Parts: sequence; C-alpha cells; structure tokens
Amino acid sequence: MPFQPNHPIPYGRQHITDSDIQAVTETLRSDFLTQGPKVGEFEEKFAAYIGARYAVAVSNGTAALHLCTLALGVQPGQRVITTPITFAASANCVRYCGGEVYFADIDPATALIDLVKVRALLEAHPKGYFHGLIPVDFAGLPVNLEEARQLADEFGLWIIEDACHAPGGFFTDRQGRQQRCGNGQLADLAIFSFHPVKHIATGEGGMVTTNSPELYEKLLTLRTHGITKDPAKMHRHDGGWYMEMQTLGYNYRIPDMLCALGVSQLERADAGLARRRDLAARYDEAFADMPAVTPLATAAGHAYHLYIIQVVDRKGLYDFLRTKQIFAQVHYIPVHTMPYYQELGWKNGDFPLAEQYYAHCLSIPMFPTLTDEEQQYVIASIREFVA
Repeated sequence: MPFQPNHPIPYGRQHITDSDIQAVTETLRSDFLTQGPKVGEFEEKFAAYIGARYAVAVSNGTAALHLCTLALGVQPGQRVITTPITFAASANCVRYCGGEVYFADIDPATALIDLVKVRALLEAHPKGYFHGLIPVDFAGLPVNLEEARQLADEFGLWIIEDACHAPGGFFTDRQGRQQRCGNGQLADLAIFSFHPVKHIATGEGGMVTTNSPELYEKLLTLRTHGITKDPAKMHRHDGGWYMEMQTLGYNYRIPDMLCALGVSQLERADAGLARRRDLAARYDEAFADMPAVTPLATAAGHAYHLYIIQVVDRKGLYDFLRTKQIFAQVHYIPVHTMPYYQELGWKNGDFPLAEQYYAHCLSIPMFPTLTDEEQQYVIASIREFVA
C-alpha cells in the first residue's frame, strides 16, 4: 500500500526531546526564571559554536536586529542597503531608528543579495551617502562576506549579517579558510533567531554575536533599559540597590527557561545540520531529472533552513500539495512590494529579479525529523503534479 501521512507535513517543525523538557523543568524548579545563569551559559556556548568572541541573548531575532542598529548608532535619514528577499524585520530594524532602507536586487541562482548590484548602487551615489549593509544568509546559504567586507571598507559601511537561517553554515574565503556565519571576522554584528522552525528552537528568542568589545558593552546596556549596575560606569553610588539608566534602552531580555531549552538544543545542532544536508542531497538527486523543478543553487556550507524550488505554476503546486497534507510555504514576499514600503516610494518593477523569484518559489518540507518515507512522499507528490 502506498505511504499516506497520518498527520500534516509542514515546511518546518521544531524537534523537542525528553532532554529538552528536562532542561526546562530543572530551570523552572531553580531560583531564576530570568536574568539568571542559564542566559550566560547559552551565550557562552553559542559563541563557542559559532566561533565569535561575544554573544548576547535576546527575546527574538527582530529584537536582535533592532539592538544592532541601535548599537551602531543609526540615525534618522541614514541610508542602509538590504535585500528585498527576506523577512521584513531585516529592513524594519533600520526604520525603527528612523533610517532609510534601500534595496539591491538578487542573484537569481541563489536568491542572495547581488553584491555586484550593491556596488553599482554605491557607485551611483557620493561616498558617504550610505552608512550600512544588511546581507541575509537566505535559506541557509551564506553570503560571501569577504566580498561584502571589501565593499564596506571601500565605501565606509558597517555590516550586520542576518544569519537567522544559517547557524553552522560557512563559506570558504580566498585563503581557503571556512568562515562560519556569525563568527565576527567580517561583519560588525550578526544576528540569529530561535523561532520553532529554525535550527535551534527556544519558542521565541534571538542572539547577537560580535567580536567588538565596544559593541558588546552597548548591546548589554541596550538590552536592559539602558541601565547599568556597574559601579565603575556609574556617575554616583548610593548603595547596593543603586542602578543608573544612562541611555534609552529596551526590555529585550530572554528568560532562563528558554535559554535552558537553547542549551539543550545546541547539543544536537550538528546532528540536525547533518540531517538537513542529507535531506537536501536527496531532493537534489530527485529533482535532477525534473526539468520543471529548479532548486536554488547549493554550496558545501549551506545550512538548509529552507529547501526552495522554483516552478512555473507555483500556486497550482502549493494548492495541490495541500490536498496531499503537505504544507509548503513561500519565502518571501519581496519587502519592497509590501504596502508600508510602497507608501515610502518603492513600487512593483523596481527589482524584477526578486519579483520573478517570488512568482515561482516554494519552500518544501525541510526539518531534521522529516522521515525518509515522508520525504519520498513529498517528492512523489511534486512529481505527480509536474507530470
């Protein structure tokens, strides 16, 4: 009898084990639910995993982006470049500070921001016109940050690497070294998300990594209302209770029980990444003889948060898969086509490659607990539709 799923197959799914539950339960029984030792433990272990000097855990990935723009001092009117193919938060963080968002079109083979087009945009304006660049490691495929850093140094930009899709991902630089996403070697700051469909799930949660001690100290203060309790930094000291709010910050803290879950999830991050790469290799093989299905380009360091195919009749396939209990998704609606950004002056047709990509893209199931049978069922269903 042909395989039939007994539950819907989503495009992504968290993996929660008994060890995860035990870790959270132990923290719930401890003295700290927030601002306790699990936060620091998660930060230390995540920084070691990524290869960065510092890590700051926060309430979600959007908070991480906002803290980065605050720490870098984005001011009203400053201009920052990012990709139109991303979740809106990659652009919104600039708007939170009153900055202006500019977009550069994508490389159609990868859906990553095209650094050639970024250079053209920079060269079309006076030096100093732009202040920053936010490249996105889309779907888990790393941006070549070595090339991005060269642009940034040439034109006086800072870089925030949006690595939400790519913990464990890497690219190989000109010296043959593997540069892990978020390691702080080439970007000023990098951010990660721990949403349930991501590699490491805490429910909600995010992380900022950096190698800069100055930015690290700013992040710590901005994360907690702009308040410090460090006597060496305070203007006066009234007693053991005393604290000072020295700048306008936010409550972007993450509770200890979520960090306990993050620590537990981190222990099997490599195994989950290996499984994602195995699943991707099987998809690659299956679609090699289906001319109607075009996967996005792959690379050795791809982290495969998403596996994205492009087809002519995207809506037809999306609807057909739902009849088969397969819940695919679209990543992403181009940011410049959102009503908010169109009110700022962007319009359909501004970035034709991003819009063409959007018309045909579909994210199919990709998560470590996807079984071989389920994956074969997904492949067979796609084959049935395109036939």
